[in-house]
Amino acid sequence: MDIHEYQGKQILASYGVKVQRGYVANNPIEAVAVAKQLTAETGTGWHVIKAQVHAGGRGKGGGVKLAKNLQQVEEIAEQIIGMQLITPQTSAEGKRVHKVLIAEDVYYPGESETSEFYVSVLLNRGTGRNMIMYSTEGGMDIEEVAEHTPHLIFTEEIDPTVGLQGFQARRIAFNLGLSGNAFKEMVQFVDALYKAYIGSDASMFEINPVLKTSDNKIIAVDAKVNLDDNALFRHPKLAEMRDVREENPIEVEAKAAGLNYVDLDGTVGCMVNGAGLAMATMDLIKYAGYEPANFLDVGGTADAKRVELAFRIILKDPNVKAILINIFGGIVRCDRVAQGVVDAYKNMGDAIKVPIIVRLQGTNAVIAKELIDNSGMPILSAVEFQEAADQVKAALS
Repeated sequence: MDIHEYQGKQILASYGVKVQRGYVANNPIEAVAVAKQLTAETGTGWHVIKAQVHAGGRGKGGGVKLAKNLQQVEEIAEQIIGMQLITPQTSAEGKRVHKVLIAEDVYYPGESETSEFYVSVLLNRGTGRNMIMYSTEGGMDIEEVAEHTPHLIFTEEIDPTVGLQGFQARRIAFNLGLSGNAFKEMVQFVDALYKAYIGSDASMFEINPVLKTSDNKIIAVDAKVNLDDNALFRHPKLAEMRDVREENPIEVEAKAAGLNYVDLDGTVGCMVNGAGLAMATMDLIKYAGYEPANFLDVGGTADAKRVELAFRIILKDPNVKAILINIFGGIVRCDRVAQGVVDAYKNMGDAIKVPIIVRLQGTNAVIAKELIDNSGMPILSAVEFQEAADQVKAALS
């Protein structure tokens, strides 16, 4: 589950990580009010207005701007709130901005130059260990750094039996070229960041940039956080941070119905049972020369009600030109699935305007094929993988 920057900073601050302070505003009037409050608390004269959406690269899309007085705070907030923000990490339509973060200016003059770093904590799936990835090239897309200057990216793997060790935090600060108070603060920052990552059951904490201020403090200027959905039952307060307005509405509806659905960019809708078979089905569609429109796992039950619900969710995507149903009858019998498909088709009437290809294998597969072939419904049946691929190709040719 993705959360907003301001929510990520709340988690960080609760674990002792120093962050760029700020308040959320839902409209320009609130923006001015919280800007005044922030000035009173921090002494900041300038304010950074940040669009709160689940996407990176907000500055490139005009979603991060600096206000030098309260009038500019109101004007910029009015510009950003309600806009369709398009960044390198959004679709072509962009994301609507519902709120902004009014943050303090932390790039103030002082005894030394400011420096920006990149620090993230995530799981290294190759080794099964948590890893801290960091670089001196903060403020840039880490993908660009990896492509052009990979020697500037460092990693520190954490042994799960002992956790983050002090020497590892010190090595990170040393590799970032820090000394004196900034070195000490970075060691503390890394330690607190890792505790926040573990304590919140996160999948990723990405801080870009981590700022060394002109007076040698280390603070998180940004926070991109992804929380593990499977662990949210342990964190009810974190679960409340979910903002469904930032999520795909079809995926939200499917999740509420207990269906595992991921929206994709293709034209062939998929309805399967089991993640492994789903991946194989998507490969099958690509092998036939097309692209899958979704990943949809109906799970172990595929009765008429559930199949109809899956149909309706798949057909909400206007790009779907055909639907491939690929079910293995292990726990669930194929004839029951076939009857469910036929009943769902009858119930939906003219709502289904695209070809349906059904491949059923497993328990009572032969009976299932007979049910579909004798249903009188315009449903195409297949037995083998290749046959299903050929049916998809023929239907879309």
